[in-house]
This record gives sequence, C-alpha cells and structure tokens, in this order.
Amino acid sequence: MKGIKLGSVLSLGILLALVGNRVNALPGQTVETVAAWISAHPTLQPGIGDGLVVTKSNSAAQRFTFKASVLPPGQIAFPTSRNIIRNEEISFYDKINGVTPERLTESLRIIYGPAVYQDYQRARLVYAYPTPETIDLARRQNLPLLAAQKGQLLLGDRFAYWWEVTQSEDGKALNGLLTIFLPEDLDKLESELRDRS
Repeated sequence: MKGIKLGSVLSLGILLALVGNRVNALPGQTVETVAAWISAHPTLQPGIGDGLVVTKSNSAAQRFTFKASVLPPGQIAFPTSRNIIRNEEISFYDKINGVTPERLTESLRIIYGPAVYQDYQRARLVYAYPTPETIDLARRQNLPLLAAQKGQLLLGDRFAYWWEVTQSEDGKALNGLLTIFLPEDLDKLESELRDRS
C-alpha cells in the first residue's frame, strides 16, 4: 500500500482492502505479540520506532491513530501488568468528512475481522451518554462540551467496547474513538464516564 495518499488511508475504502493479520492481537495478549501484530498489519504500517502507537496524517485536517496500552481505558491508573495489553484504541480526527459511530464500527470490523465485529454487534448496552439530565446541566451551566460528547459503553461475550464522538457547534463530529478492552475494566470506565456528567 506504499504510495497511497494518507487521505485514502483515512477513508474506509482503503480499510476495506485489508487482508489477513486480523485478530492476531487483542487486549489480553503480551506487549510483544501486539507490537509484532501492529508491525505486520497492512493498514497500520507503523513507522520505525512507532511500537504500540501508530499515527498517520496527511494534513492538519485528517489524522488516524491506533494505540495499544497496558493501562485500562479512561483515567490513568497503575497497570496490573506491564506486559499485558489492556486496551486498543482506534481514533480519527477528520475535519473534511467528519467521524460517525458507523465509521468507527466499520474500522473495528476491518482491523479485527468478523469475529470481533460480531461480538461488538451482539454486545449489550451498559451506558449511553449524554443523558437528558446531562444535556440539561450543560445548557444551564453553559458547558457545551459536556453535551457535545456522545458515546456508548458496551459489553460483549469476549470484550468490552467504548465509542465516543465529540460534535462541533454545527453538530458535525470531527473526532472520535473506539476502544476495545478487557471486560474486567468495564466497571472502572463506567464509573468514570458517569462521574464526569
């Protein structure tokens, strides 16, 4: 895929061209296994020294990041093991096309393949925001960012998932993330998301 413009990498069209190397590394695997998977993945194609974080951009208007971490998602906490990946995050910033939950979900399907995608599709909703109370609070206290963040926390049979998009004043979401993580970290993240409203 060398020679392809990064704008194409950011579009789902290029993601649909993926073959192989899917679901070889997920939260729960060792750092070495995940780093090798990232290095060999045809879409992620990290640069030298990228390791567990891959960032691609073709301008200030479009950026894609894939990040694996030994920390649980959400607020920083001490890792229980420095050798086990606890979450993997896909994030987009796209001022040109915007970012939708559907785009994030499609990225999950393409990067991880049908097994993880089906687990995500069957996952039960644990928490969705903003709640009507949060929207009212944001309006009364003039905190537009509080109401601009839209997301869901889901629990599948294998993994937990968190997606979030942040809308601009015109209602278009310019950035978003989708995180796949270990179910044992669900309560921590749910508590943090509920507390921030």
